[in-house]
Amino acid sequence: MTQMNHHQPLVSASNLSVDTRVKSVSFSLDKGEVLGLIGPNGAGKSTLLNSLAGLEQGSGEVRIDGQAFDSLPAKRRARLLGLQPQSLNSVWSLSVADVVALGRMPWGDSDAKAIQNAMQRAGVSELAQRSIDHLSGGERARVWLARVFAGEPLALLSDEPIASLDIHYQLEVMEVLKAYANEGNGVMVAMHDLSLAARFCDRLCLMQAGEMVAKGSPAEVLTESLLSRVYGVEVEVNLEHNPPIVLPK
Repeated sequence: MTQMNHHQPLVSASNLSVDTRVKSVSFSLDKGEVLGLIGPNGAGKSTLLNSLAGLEQGSGEVRIDGQAFDSLPAKRRARLLGLQPQSLNSVWSLSVADVVALGRMPWGDSDAKAIQNAMQRAGVSELAQRSIDHLSGGERARVWLARVFAGEPLALLSDEPIASLDIHYQLEVMEVLKAYANEGNGVMVAMHDLSLAARFCDRLCLMQAGEMVAKGSPAEVLTESLLSRVYGVEVEVNLEHNPPIVLPK
């Protein structure tokens, strides 16, 4: 593994573009960080994550762990970077344990300990023998997160992992992602709940119409004037409140 240093981000993108949906975006994700990707529907968040994972063709440069992503073999890419997609449909009627085991494909094994740890992280151990077809949307979301955990990626990209969850599980999933980052990995998460973004993310990237219009700490990005302009509605921001509050007026 390439030796990390504080000048080298875990993942970096320079002038990344995907047709008209993502326009010359640059950012970095550091080791031990949760980076929140926020913005209104259609801003390009999912396209950006898919491009980073190699599922969308674009231009620009992406580097992970100091290496040019395009130069890496596909298996090596999959070991370094894992994507939890927004789409949670399953083609086959598999058990939860079998779905999570698919996350070990980049490693060419079915490491039982890694699979069990992944299910415990995502809180789906009790669902192990259930069919993926018989789960709620929220349960499926946590199963697909466990599948990514099973691959033990250095960088985890998560596309709206809390969209289908009730409040209890929203908090639980964000706490799990934060813990994964705290272990020395990087997490980039697309999300709509700005209050939770302020609470759990170390930095934020705000997108609008395919462009990255702001990057920085929650205090730098979650300003009433900037959010009102991007979302087209007046908002109230109180980051001093515990937990932080960002609400439409």
